[in-house]
Amino acid sequence: MKSQIATSNLAIPAERIERSIFLIRGQKVMLDADLAELYGVETKAFNQAVRRNIGRFPQDFMFQLTAKEFEGLRFHLGASSLRSQIVTSKPRGGRRYLPLAFTEQGVAMLSSVLRSERHSTGSWP
Repeated sequence: MKSQIATSNLAIPAERIERSIFLIRGQKVMLDADLAELYGVETKAFNQAVRRNIGRFPQDFMFQLTAKEFEGLRFHLGASSLRSQIVTSKPRGGRRYLPLAFTEQGVAMLSSVLRSERHSTGSWP
């Protein structure tokens, strides 16, 4: 039987999560877009919730990738794997900012932050 992780009422295959973990700056991290997808929200809404609680995410919990790091990921995974995350200059579509990377501690904090966002507003963002 395949390993699965339960989030809310959904079971997410462990392989899906493992494919979303990258080694950046010597730390295992997950990117904002992958986490937003796991939580079932748009990346923009996800990042807005994080920014409203920025004080809960010190540098060892979360950091923004540099252009060089992001390009390295694109090269490593192939451009098509990160196509929806490519920084573009078009008026709409694509990323406008470099991705946020969350360490294991940051992912744990996200659970608390996003849960409190849902309780305080009824839903988030």
